[in-house]
Amino acid sequence: MGQTLYLECNSGISGDMAVAALLDLGADEDVLRKALDSMPVSGFGIEISRVKKAGLDVCDFNVRLDTEHENHDHDMEYLYGHKNGNGHNHGHEHHYSEETHQEHSHGHGHHRHTHEHRGLTEVQEIIRKTEISGRAEATALRIFEILAQAEAKAHGVETEDVHFHEVGAVDSIVDIVAVAVCLDDLDVTEVIVPYLCEGGGTVRCQHGILPVPVPAVANIVQMSGLSLQMTGVQGELVTPTGAAIAAAVGTGKELPERFTVLKTGMGGGKRTYERPSILRAMLIQAQEECGADEVYKLETNIDDCTGELLGYTMERLFEAGAADVSYTPLFMKKNRPAYLLTVICGRECVDTLENIIFRETTTIGIRKVKMERTILEREQETVALSAGEIKVKKCVLPDGTVRRYPEYETAARLARETGKPMQEILIQQILNN
Repeated sequence: MGQTLYLECNSGISGDMAVAALLDLGADEDVLRKALDSMPVSGFGIEISRVKKAGLDVCDFNVRLDTEHENHDHDMEYLYGHKNGNGHNHGHEHHYSEETHQEHSHGHGHHRHTHEHRGLTEVQEIIRKTEISGRAEATALRIFEILAQAEAKAHGVETEDVHFHEVGAVDSIVDIVAVAVCLDDLDVTEVIVPYLCEGGGTVRCQHGILPVPVPAVANIVQMSGLSLQMTGVQGELVTPTGAAIAAAVGTGKELPERFTVLKTGMGGGKRTYERPSILRAMLIQAQEECGADEVYKLETNIDDCTGELLGYTMERLFEAGAADVSYTPLFMKKNRPAYLLTVICGRECVDTLENIIFRETTTIGIRKVKMERTILEREQETVALSAGEIKVKKCVLPDGTVRRYPEYETAARLARETGKPMQEILIQQILNN
């Protein structure tokens, strides 16, 4: 049972802000540095520090590029045509290049640099060669895929024809891999993003003056169903990488009616606007009371999908916030063997889960019904056993009786770590109860 993350994007979101907020939440810095050190990419280093934003102490994550790879397109003076901040800024990344050859020179005033270009396939290969978990790798690949699709649509080319400036690719690969590693380290399985606050006006990039939201951000919002809230701030609050992260990891928009905040992290951005550049992230836990509750049941009959596709679909549905997913064998007309896919979820997840079912299976229709259920008051606890600690779900019956049920994943992990039979761990928990 993973953690639920709430991203409060009142000042927008960028890749470095997201990494910083997750580090501030407690993601292991050593794990992150080890992962980034394994990337088959040179010319960068990272700095993790504390900075002040509007008088608040926040975490700062900075990708430092060497002289050969440095990019001056990030300066506030360049972006907006006037000084609006404090010098160099990491976090601005309009990546696409119409050049398909390997070397490209560009200059701004007295700056002139030569940069490679990388296609999506090359970027994917870099991510796959990085020493990270399978879950982190899948997250990173998904974020970059969304980013590439948005750039391809903006420039009217196929996704495989999108080429990224080396500078943009390095910044983005580092930020995206870092976000994926931190989410995995925190065991985040649900991410709530109610909306993204965005500015207005225009911003300058290699292709000229662009409106805010920039085309890549607008495309990501359109394709993913993210919600935008315009603030009136003159400037770009949401970067393409930030929008792609929100689109890839977000599993819902609605916060629980009642919840507790387990921990808060704040990540600072590099730009200076009248609205402080801070992304606040919270690990939260829903509080549920005994009583009536409404859920939705989605179901569909599938008779022409492989077992591998059905298994992958189940994983995607759980990752996107489904409360329960099951398959029931059945026979359809003409005695064709098939499966009934049943998904239980909250209203806020219906659209997302239906989209996954349509994308990942061969079904052409989904039945949907709103249902009432009675649930017990519950909360998660950590119980100390002689073999170690495990997490349990504490449930309170209407008559006040308390029951505790061990969480499978933590019990299984403890069994592997200690070498004890899992049955013995569960018996210890029952006796401890």
